Amino acid sequence: MNDTEFDTALVTAAFRLAGEQGWRKINVAFAAREAGLSLAEARGRFPSKATILLRFGRLADQAALTDAPIEGSVRDKLFDLLMRRFDFLQLHRAGVRSLLRSLPMDPPMALLLACASRRSMRWMLQAAGVSATGPRGELQVKGMMAVWLWAVRAWERDESDDLTGTMAAVDAALQRAEQAASWLGGHRETVPPPADPEETDAIEEPPLPEEDEV
Repeated sequence: MNDTEFDTALVTAAFRLAGEQGWRKINVAFAAREAGLSLAEARGRFPSKATILLRFGRLADQAALTDAPIEGSVRDKLFDLLMRRFDFLQLHRAGVRSLLRSLPMDPPMALLLACASRRSMRWMLQAAGVSATGPRGELQVKGMMAVWLWAVRAWERDESDDLTGTMAAVDAALQRAEQAASWLGGHRETVPPPADPEETDAIEEPPLPEEDEV
């Protein structure tokens, strides 16, 4: 088993257990035992519970970026990339929903997720051909975060097999951003899709927690 297979197995077990027992009850050792993995290697590769979350985000990004679209408008490419990411989340739906429900009671984890999501959204923009660098890049990332958060809320409520509601939310959010914001090629002030103000404020990246109590 290579490192990628090890990480995938542990993260998958963690989110499966989270769906069954709740995210707050999960730890690295618990997930490693569930997956039949070496505890010593799990300790070396996952120094904290926060690492499970970060690895999960990277796996979601890899799913979105593999064979990423190279043709079409920025909006079309972003739609495809975001839906690929939601397809990955859908594979772990119960666990992800458990994580999201736990965030109001776990501010450090919520902050870590927000920072990781910002990095992911910068990758989505750059994969779609948007530079997302410099002061303007920060506005572009902030706008993309608003699109993502709006779509995540739709995904949480979407019980359809083909994620029809999620696709509609992503399309509507990107359309509004394209019409109102410079980060998709226009020249007006950035007006992101509706989202809670505290969720879309710029956030400095915190250091990665070292212990499993996060």
